[in-house]
Amino acid sequence: MCGGGLAPQRGTARLLVILGPTAVGKSALSMRLGQAFGGEIISADSRQIYRYMDIGTAKVTREERAQLPHHLIDLADPDEELTLAHYQRLAAEVIEEVWSRGKLPILVGGTGLYVRALTEGWTVPEVPPDRALRARLEEEARCLGPEALHGALAAVDPLAAQRIDPRNVRRVIRALEVYRRTGVPISAQQAKVAPGYRLLKIGLTMERQALYRRIDERVERMIAQGLEAEVRGLLARGYGYELPSMSGLGYREIGQYLRGEATQEEAVALIKRHTRRFVRQQHNWFRLSDQTIHWFDVAQLDEAALDALVRGFVQEA
Repeated sequence: MCGGGLAPQRGTARLLVILGPTAVGKSALSMRLGQAFGGEIISADSRQIYRYMDIGTAKVTREERAQLPHHLIDLADPDEELTLAHYQRLAAEVIEEVWSRGKLPILVGGTGLYVRALTEGWTVPEVPPDRALRARLEEEARCLGPEALHGALAAVDPLAAQRIDPRNVRRVIRALEVYRRTGVPISAQQAKVAPGYRLLKIGLTMERQALYRRIDERVERMIAQGLEAEVRGLLARGYGYELPSMSGLGYREIGQYLRGEATQEEAVALIKRHTRRFVRQQHNWFRLSDQTIHWFDVAQLDEAALDALVRGFVQEA
């Protein structure tokens, strides 16, 4: 099949979405479909936005980016913060710009919050971060435990508390921050307005144990590629362990090793274990919350059927 894209378009943009858990094969499929249908990739990965963090985030290589345009990668330094509202605005601009040039925008990633906010048209409160308030709330979480902080959120915003896992301290703190800065619960500020895209959502899945084996192989490959050196390089640039970016999978556990809190073998085992847990969360987030996703099992992938689905979407009137 030849690439080349669409004729320059006006009106409603089409957006192809490729989602699924970590290590399932989203990047490879997006490259193939992008080349086949004249697409450009828009990242929906909350870790790939950071510069200098390539190995631990499984970022596409510069060679791959040369083959096909990729957007919303390397947007911020590791000590900068890019809010969900900011990401949503940037992504919407890129989608319209790519579509206006006659190319197919392809949103790719496993960050469910990014994907859903963009495709469901969430109205996200643009409240700038209050670092002093966050530090106080983080201290409360350390001293009293995450459940106590989650209870404080439930007292002022029960709907948000119902939606947010108590273990996700960052999201609990953000919800409390929005409430304390505005006096309005974050759940009341998260209305949905249809984004106006024609959407096709393709989800990739894989038998759980096979995916776990793929995760283990990916982690071993990251170690061989120099994940430890990457973390040391970030520290040398002045990016400390306390930064949210450094709490990501791989970086947190290698940090434990470098601080002498774990052996290298223990750190690698922790990365694998924590990535498996994250995959289970991703699986539940996508499959249980969205019935419009067309699921394909990677182990039995019918490429002809998938290509026909995308072709029909691209060519529909």
